[in-house]
Amino acid sequence: MIDYEITDKITPEEYMELRRKVGWGEFPLEQASKGLAGSFILICYRVDGKPVGLGRAISDNGYVVYIADVIVVPEYQGQGLGRMIMNTLLNKIKESLEPGYRVMISLLAAKGKEGFYKKFGFVQRPDEDFGCGMHQWYEKTPQQ
Repeated sequence: MIDYEITDKITPEEYMELRRKVGWGEFPLEQASKGLAGSFILICYRVDGKPVGLGRAISDNGYVVYIADVIVVPEYQGQGLGRMIMNTLLNKIKESLEPGYRVMISLLAAKGKEGFYKKFGFVQRPDEDFGCGMHQWYEKTPQQ
């Protein structure tokens, strides 16, 4: 088992490096900085101080949460890190709810990755050009 350090911080430079490693587009560091600062939840998994995985969600602080990033660098893929990131994000979202509140969690899956998110209860909405949009509702009952 890999010993991950889990933090709630990542620099814009580290973030762009993660995006590069998985083949995602880049944008100005200032823009990355603003986006990261606006995160509702940010979890960064590190090995020897270097980021190897990231989960990030944004929220309207009402009933909408969007999972913006689930990134695992190629050499750490297939080892359960993506599952750990998703479980942590979903647990933190659930913990943020007040009794009786519901929240719709949405994401856009990369093409071919829809099956991964279905394991977490997301519903596939196909699109001809992109991976599917998905959502699910959580509700915290007064008894919880």
